[in-house]
Amino acid sequence: MDWYMMNCELLATCSALGYLEGDVYHREPDCLESVKDLIRYLRHEDETRDVRQQLGAAQILQNDLLPILVQYPQDKVLFDAVIRLMVNLTQPALLCFGKVPTDATSRHHFLQVLSYLQAYKEAFASEKVFVVLSEKLYNLLQLDWEQRQEEDTLLIERILLLVRNILHVPPDPAEEQQGVDGDASVHDRVLWALHISGMDDLLKFLASAQVEQQWALHVLEIISLMFRDQSPEELAALGQGTAGAEHGEDTRELETLRQRELAEKRARALQRPSRHSRFGGSYILQGLKSIGDRDVVFHKGLHNLKSYTHDLGKEPRRVPRHRQVAPESEPSRRSARNVRLFLRHFCQDFLEGCYNRLMLLVKDQLVREKAQEHDETYYLWATAFFMAFNRRHGFRPELVSETVGVRAFHFIEQNLTTYYEMALIDKKEATTWARRMHLALKAYQELLRTVQEMDQSPEQAVRDSSQVIKSNIFYLMEYRELFLALFRKFDETKQPRSFLRDLVETAHLFLRMLERFCRGRANLVVQSKRVRRKKKKPRAPAVPAPPSATELEQLWEGLAPQLQACLEGEVPLPEDVVPFDAASETPVEEQRAEALLRIQECLRDSRVPQALRLLRSAREVWPEGDVFGAADAGRPEETQLLREILVAPLPRHAPVEPEEPEEEEEEDEEEEEQTVQVSEKEFNFLDYLKRFACAPVVRALVLLLRGYARNSPRTNHCAARLLHRLARDLHMEPLLFQLSLFALFHRLLSDPAAAAHQELVALAKFILGKFFALAATNKKAFVELLFWKSPAAVFEMTKGYSSLQEGEGTTRSRVPSWTPQEEQELRELYWKYKEVEGGDIITAILAHLPTPGRTRRQVVKQLVRMGLASSAKDFPRERKGTRIVLWTQEQEEELTRLFEEFQGSDDVLGNIMKHLTARRSRARVVEKLLGLGLVAERKELYKKRRRKSHGPDPGQVTTGVPAMPAQDSSGEDEDSEEEEEDEDEAEEGPMEEHWVPEEGAGQDMAQRLHQEGLAGPLRWLENCLRRVAGDREEDGVSHPVPLVPLTEENEDAMEDRRFQTLLRQLGLRPPASEQESFWRIPAALTPQQLRRVAASIAHHGPPGSPPDLPEPPRCPQDLAPAEPLPAGLGSDSESEEPVPVPSPVQPRTKRRRELASEDEDGGSSGTEPAPTAPCSEEDEEDEDPQPRGRRKRIRCLEEEEEEES
Repeated sequence: MDWYMMNCELLATCSALGYLEGDVYHREPDCLESVKDLIRYLRHEDETRDVRQQLGAAQILQNDLLPILVQYPQDKVLFDAVIRLMVNLTQPALLCFGKVPTDATSRHHFLQVLSYLQAYKEAFASEKVFVVLSEKLYNLLQLDWEQRQEEDTLLIERILLLVRNILHVPPDPAEEQQGVDGDASVHDRVLWALHISGMDDLLKFLASAQVEQQWALHVLEIISLMFRDQSPEELAALGQGTAGAEHGEDTRELETLRQRELAEKRARALQRPSRHSRFGGSYILQGLKSIGDRDVVFHKGLHNLKSYTHDLGKEPRRVPRHRQVAPESEPSRRSARNVRLFLRHFCQDFLEGCYNRLMLLVKDQLVREKAQEHDETYYLWATAFFMAFNRRHGFRPELVSETVGVRAFHFIEQNLTTYYEMALIDKKEATTWARRMHLALKAYQELLRTVQEMDQSPEQAVRDSSQVIKSNIFYLMEYRELFLALFRKFDETKQPRSFLRDLVETAHLFLRMLERFCRGRANLVVQSKRVRRKKKKPRAPAVPAPPSATELEQLWEGLAPQLQACLEGEVPLPEDVVPFDAASETPVEEQRAEALLRIQECLRDSRVPQALRLLRSAREVWPEGDVFGAADAGRPEETQLLREILVAPLPRHAPVEPEEPEEEEEEDEEEEEQTVQVSEKEFNFLDYLKRFACAPVVRALVLLLRGYARNSPRTNHCAARLLHRLARDLHMEPLLFQLSLFALFHRLLSDPAAAAHQELVALAKFILGKFFALAATNKKAFVELLFWKSPAAVFEMTKGYSSLQEGEGTTRSRVPSWTPQEEQELRELYWKYKEVEGGDIITAILAHLPTPGRTRRQVVKQLVRMGLASSAKDFPRERKGTRIVLWTQEQEEELTRLFEEFQGSDDVLGNIMKHLTARRSRARVVEKLLGLGLVAERKELYKKRRRKSHGPDPGQVTTGVPAMPAQDSSGEDEDSEEEEEDEDEAEEGPMEEHWVPEEGAGQDMAQRLHQEGLAGPLRWLENCLRRVAGDREEDGVSHPVPLVPLTEENEDAMEDRRFQTLLRQLGLRPPASEQESFWRIPAALTPQQLRRVAASIAHHGPPGSPPDLPEPPRCPQDLAPAEPLPAGLGSDSESEEPVPVPSPVQPRTKRRRELASEDEDGGSSGTEPAPTAPCSEEDEEDEDPQPRGRRKRIRCLEEEEEEES
C-alpha cells in the first residue's frame, strides 16, 4: 500500500505523534491524543482492516511507537496508551479475520496484514525494547496487592499479551528457505533479546509465585511460543558434546546418502559399455503392447529400460483439493546454538521450580472452565514437551509428578476422544481438530514413555508406582480401544503424516508394555463393557376391554338404589360438575360427545351423584334434540336415559399425544435402553492383538512405510514390528499379501541403500517367501493381491474357500450353503418358470423351493453364481401399481363403447372409470383414448364447466336458487368464458349476501356429493356452519366468515363446480373481488338458518336406520365407520355420521398435509369465528379459479403415472 494513498485524517494523526532525529525521538505536544485517536481509528476499521494496513505500510510501530516506548518510559499515561496501541496492532491475523479467508480478495488482505506483523516482529528483536518492558514489568510485580491498582493489573496483562503477540507471529517462508540450520532467525533474535533483558526470569517468577496465580495461562502460552521450533530431545542432548550427540544424526543421514550415491554410480558403470556408441539404438519390447496392437518401440539405451513406464510424457493427474495429503504443521528447524543453550537452561530451571505448580493451576482452571476455549492445547503441549525433556535429561520423576498418574491419563484420553469425535462431526474444521488430536496423542505417548522409564528406575517406590499406573490403565477398556479407533478413522487428507508416525510409535509402545505386563501374570482380569442398544416400542395406551352385557346388568342393579336416593333428594348432588368449558379449544360438538362419555364413566365407576348432576347440566347446555332428555323430563325418564347411557357402546378415541413431548419421551426411553453392562473377564493378549488384524491398520502401516527413506529408524522399527506381530504372532501372513505392499518391497529390495533398513528387508523376504509358498497351492493368490483382506479372507485363502461356509472356520457364515441337490432343484425350477409370462420368476421359485428360509436375494445370488443369469438386474422386482399393461381387443371395444355412451356427459373420464371392468389408472385410460384417436387432446376429457346467464332475474335471487344454465360445449373460448363468469359472480355477490336459503335447500345435491366420495368436505362444511352458528349465538354479532380449506381434499372440493353449486344453494357467497380468496358465510344468515342448512347437508344414512349419538371427531384419514348406538338415546340433526369409504371414482392424493388446526374434521381449536388462512394459499390468483383446479388434476394424473412407472 502506497503512503500517498493513506487516509488524510490518519496521515495527520500520525504526523502529530512526533519525529525521529538520529537516535532521538521528539514527540509533539499532541502525542498522547494522537495515540488515542489511532486506537479509536482501529476500533472502527472495516472488514478489510484498512486502518491496520495503512499503519503497517507507514511503519508507525517501527518509526514512532517503539522510539516513544524506549525514550519516554517514565510518562505513565503515554506508556500505557502506546502499549494498548501496540497490543492492538500486533494481534494475530487470525483474530482479525476470524479464520483464513478463502476468496482471493480477503486472502490478499490477510497476507498483507501478516507481512506487516512479520515486520513488527523483526523490529521487536531489539534488546532496548525488551529491557524497557522487563523493567516496567519488574516494577509492577514489586508492588503488593494492597498497593497495586487496577491500571497496574491491566498494564501487566497488556505487557504479557504484547510479548505473546510478538512470539505468535509465524516466520516468513522466504526467510526459512534461505536460512540453514544453526543460523539465527528473527524468532531466535527475539528470544535472545527476551533473554538478555531478563524477561525469562520474570516469566519463571510468575509461574512459581503464590500471589500471581491469575497469570498462569498467559505464562504457559508464552512459554509454548518460545519453544515452538524446538525439539525436547535435541535440547536435552545439547550438553553431551558437539561431535557426538548433536551431529550424530546428521552424520548418519550423510552416510546413507553417500551409500546410495555410490551404489547408483556402480550400477551405471555396470550398465553402460566401456566404448561409447554414437547410435543410441531402438528396441522392441516383446510382450508389452503400445497404444495399438503392436509391441512397444523403445528409443533409449538398455540401461534406461528399467525406468520405462507407460506414463512417460503424460501430464500428471491433478489431485482434487479435498483429496490432497494434509501438509505438515511446521517444518523442523534448528536454532542458533546460543539460543538453544539458553532454552535448555530455562527448561531445567522451569522443571525444578515451576512445572508442577504451574500445571496444577492450569489444570484447575481448565476443569473449572475458567479458561478460554481450547486453552487445554497449551496444557497438552507442555505435558509432552517437558516430560520428554525430563526423560532424556537425567530422568527425575519427582519433577513431573503432577502430570504422571491415572488422572493425567484420564484427562488426556478424554480430550483425545473429544477431538476424535469432533473431527468426525465437524467436517469443515476437521484439519484443526486433527492438530489438536495430534497434541493429545503426543502427550499420551510421553505419559507411556515416562511410565516405561519408571519401570527401570533404581528406586523401588518408583517402580511400584509405575505398576499401579499400568494396572489401572490396562484394566480399563477405554485405553485399550483408543488406538483401534484412531487407526480405523485415520484420514491422510485431514491428518498429517507426522500424526500417523506418532500413532504407530505409541501403539507399538502400548502393545509392548501390555505384553510385558501380561507375561508375568497367569490370569489377568480386565474390565469389559458392552452397550446394549435395545429400542423399546412406544407403549400404546392400555385400553380396557368393554364390560359384557351381563356385567352391565349386574352393575345397574347395584346402582339403581343409589340413583333412586339421588332422585328423591336424599343424597346431595355435587355443584362443581361442569359439562362445558367455554375457554377450551375443543369445539362444542366434541364437548357434547365427551359429556356422554363422562356420564358413562361416572356410572361405571359407581359415582351416581356426579353422573346425575352431569346429565342435568348437559341438558341445560344442549337442549336441542333432547340428546340428554327433554327439558321437563321426570324421574322415570332420567332413570331410563341413564340406563341406556350405561349400556351403550359409545365410541372411544385414544388420547392424542402432543408430537414434541412424545419424541422426547421416546428419546428418553432409548437412552434408558442404551445401558452399558460392565463386567470383568480374563484378558488374553493374542485375542486383543487380533483386533489389529484388519485392513485399516495394515493400510495405515503401509502408508507410513512408503516414506521409509525419510522415516527415522525408530519409526521404521515400530511399523515393521507391528506388521511382524500380525503376520508372525497371529499366523496371518496372507493379511499382508497386498499389491501396494509388494510394490513397496520391490522398491526397498532394489534400493542401493537397503543395507540401512535390514529389519524391513528381512520382513519383505519373509512375506514374499510365504506368498510364493501359498501361490504354489492356491492359484487365486495372485488375484487376492488386489484386495485388502480381513481375517475371514485370510482363513479362506489358507484353509480353502468353502471352509467358512461349511462351518470349519472360526467365524461361521450365516447363509446356509447350497447342496448339490438344492442346486439341481433350483436349476429345474428356473428352467420351468423362465418361459412363463406375466409372473415373477423368483417369486415362483421361492413358492416351490423345497428348502424353507431362502430369501429372494440368496436365490438371485445363487442363480448368478451358477451362471444361469449374468447379474441381479436380470430379475427386477415387481413394480407396484396396476399389473395390467396390455389392452385386449375386448377391453378396447369396451372403452370405445363407454366413451360413446358418456361423450355428452359433464365428466366423461369419471364415468368411464366408474363403469370400466378392468381396474386401470386415469393416466392409462387417458393414454389409450388418445391412442385410439377418440380424443385429440387431454383437455377434452376435463369436466365441463357451466356458465351463468348474463342477465339473472332479480326475483330469482331473492326467492330461490339461481337456475342452472344450459351446458356450453365451446372448448376454444373456455378461458374467456371463465373470466366473464368470475365477473358475473363478483356482480352477484352483493345480492346473494341478503339471500335466505329455503328449508332443505341443497339436500339433494349433498346426497349426490356424498355418493361420489365428497363426504369429508361435506362434513367439514357442516362443522363450519354449526360452529359459526354457535359463535353468533354467544357473541350476538354477525359478520362474514371465510371458509378456509387447509387440506388438499377440501381445497379440491372448493374448486369443484358441483360443490360450488351446493354452496350457492346454501346461500354462501363467492369471492366478491380480487382482494378476497375464499368463499364466505354471509352475515345475514341467522344461527337458526345456519343450523337448518347444516342439517340439510348432513348424511343421515339409509332410511330406517337408528339414530346415532354424536361421536368424538376423527381425523380425515380415519375412514372406518363407527359402531352405531342403540336407538332410544335421543337424536339430533347435528349428529355427525361416520365418513364412508370413498368409492374408486374419488381421486386420491398421494400425500396429505397434517392439519395445524382441526377445523376441517370437526375438531377445530379455539372459538375464533374467522380462522386464519395460510399465506401460501392466499397468494394464488383468484380471478380464474378453474386453471388452478385443472393444474391440480393434471398433477394427480402425472403422480399416478409416476407411481406405476
